Amino acid sequence: MKLFIISIALLAFIQKVLAQSSFDEKVTTVSNIEMTINNLGMIGNAFKGSYTTLGYSSCEYPKNSGVEHLFEGGLWIGAKVNGSTIVSTACIDDPSGYSTGKEGFEFTAEIGSTLLERSTLLDNPNYNPNAISHQDFICDFTDKNTIVPGTNIPIANLENGPLNAEIHFESYNWNYPYADYFVILNYTIKNSSNNIWNDTYLGFWIDPVVRNVNITPAGSGGSNFYNKSGTGYIDSLFIGYEFDATGNPGFTNSYIGLKFLGAEYQNRFFHSQLDTAFKTYFNSWTFRDFASSYRTPANDNERFEKLSSGLNYSPNWQTYQNQLRTPGNRSQMISVGPFNAILPGETVNIVFAIVLAKQVDDGQPQSTDSYQQKQQLIKNSKWAQAAYNGEDQNFNGILDNGEDLDGNGKITRFILPAPPDIPKVRWEVNHQKVTLYWSNNAENSIDPISRKKDFEGYKIYKTQVGFDLTNTQDVVNALQLVASFDKPGNSIGFNNGFEKVRLPQPLKFEGDTTTFHYKMEFDNLLNGWQHAFAITAFDEGEPENGLESLESSALTVLKRIFPGLPANQGFQNGEPFVYPNPYYVNAAWEGVSTSEEDRKLYFANLPARCEVRVYTTAMDLVYSFKHEADYNGADTPWFNTYSDKKQNLFAGGEHAWNLLSSDNQIIARGIYFFAVKDLDTGEIRRGKFVVIK
Repeated sequence: MKLFIISIALLAFIQKVLAQSSFDEKVTTVSNIEMTINNLGMIGNAFKGSYTTLGYSSCEYPKNSGVEHLFEGGLWIGAKVNGSTIVSTACIDDPSGYSTGKEGFEFTAEIGSTLLERSTLLDNPNYNPNAISHQDFICDFTDKNTIVPGTNIPIANLENGPLNAEIHFESYNWNYPYADYFVILNYTIKNSSNNIWNDTYLGFWIDPVVRNVNITPAGSGGSNFYNKSGTGYIDSLFIGYEFDATGNPGFTNSYIGLKFLGAEYQNRFFHSQLDTAFKTYFNSWTFRDFASSYRTPANDNERFEKLSSGLNYSPNWQTYQNQLRTPGNRSQMISVGPFNAILPGETVNIVFAIVLAKQVDDGQPQSTDSYQQKQQLIKNSKWAQAAYNGEDQNFNGILDNGEDLDGNGKITRFILPAPPDIPKVRWEVNHQKVTLYWSNNAENSIDPISRKKDFEGYKIYKTQVGFDLTNTQDVVNALQLVASFDKPGNSIGFNNGFEKVRLPQPLKFEGDTTTFHYKMEFDNLLNGWQHAFAITAFDEGEPENGLESLESSALTVLKRIFPGLPANQGFQNGEPFVYPNPYYVNAAWEGVSTSEEDRKLYFANLPARCEVRVYTTAMDLVYSFKHEADYNGADTPWFNTYSDKKQNLFAGGEHAWNLLSSDNQIIARGIYFFAVKDLDTGEIRRGKFVVIK
């Protein structure tokens, strides 16, 4: 009997491994949104740190802020087939999210399927000339399997069988500052059955939640984590949205929007803005509530009813709108249709966008959800629509005269006016000083819309000391303009030219293939403190077309720099030392965290390769570490809480420690000794420091 049980357990484990071999996921990284996307066309990860424990964000905005916006979401397809109602769903209301074979998670991918990544950025390792955006994710999946590929696990509770749909999915996101807050979701759905799909409706369902998981971890307090959101719909923009209606601590003053962008079928463009017979429906219901007026649909008939009707068409819509703004735990869906008589082999394309935005402060509580508070959401959603429209500038689904910019005779979608290329940069870090070098590559940029070289100038940004010492960071908004240089002789910018920063001769560095043309120095910076820097290039804009000057991404080139002493070769620059010394617990530069792990002091004037040992006065070893000149703070938790190791840059001769012993114990106050051994020469130097509590 025991052997039989073990065999079942082993079989289940093998099935799980095989099932995961057809599952892949990635996270958007080029924009200011970090959102998990998988090869079943789903978004979000149910706050599980991802199904494959990769630790991805579910839908964090801004990056590194801890403010999450999404539990999970995915595509719904509903149709009438031979008298039966069939709805295929990527995901449904479920408190634990996706798992293999679970009811309502009906899409599968074949064994070996992956989420392909490609990029239009020339310096990106995933560069592909066929890419659409700065980061595309691409995959194919289906609802035709009733058994999860590679396993014996059936998909639970399929009512009338699958529709036999094959779906090609692509997602797009950009790093442009005017477009780094939305992700476009593009689905092409093929009827791979032998039956006609009648009265077909397509929808996208999401379970939004706006919480700062650094302050209120996901799931803490049970359902109280999820029941604070207000819901709304802007019918003129075809966007549903969610916001924190209670004002949760942690800068949760943001919106997540789900927007319908457009659809195409039989070479015809579909949008309810153009055709009153084609409708866009908005629905919202209480999560896992099967009794109230906002009840969760529990079967295919009820799900089809949601797909084919909406609260926004109800005579009680105004009442519903007021009720939805009150705090609750709701999911929402936008659906469109009908598409009549989709024949075997035919395809229909539908595109949605996830749009993020900060709530505009108009002096009223977040729960007000006023028109003014939604202004950034409205602006951002219009840019998402512009990205979809591409050459179809008047949004009529027809390629009119003057719109065929690439000359291919058809509407090209998903193109945006582009700012100049991101400058190629180099940062040199030293004692109380940072030097920026950059190339002139942006000056040859050609806008894909105007086909002009429209470069205008450069902007340099930095943060103020102490910007990082908060519960939540929005580092892009913390950047402050410190210098701007642009072409003379026009009405744009300062007309101050580039001579102040131009190098007498172009410069190259050993091991770096870039040629640098400009230089700017920043002096009198505090060592050990975090200073974020960025440089952007901006263009002339097109005032005649109402297009403002566009600026390249600050986020992409942003560096979090910690000025300090460079590597001390052979101790030629004096003795290693510790600062601050004496060290006081809860020093200002440690921020608001009360965690003992988020402490730090620096060992400075270190060799490029060395070992550091810390001892008590009784010469008991407390802690030791090895230092390399390319140190980025990854071994000290403070830099995970308040910084980003992917962006960190140090001078090479400094290394932080969080004052915890090798056994992760809090050290006592008192005097400590340290020894630094140069691993290249074997030479040892010693010092001491004081901890005061």
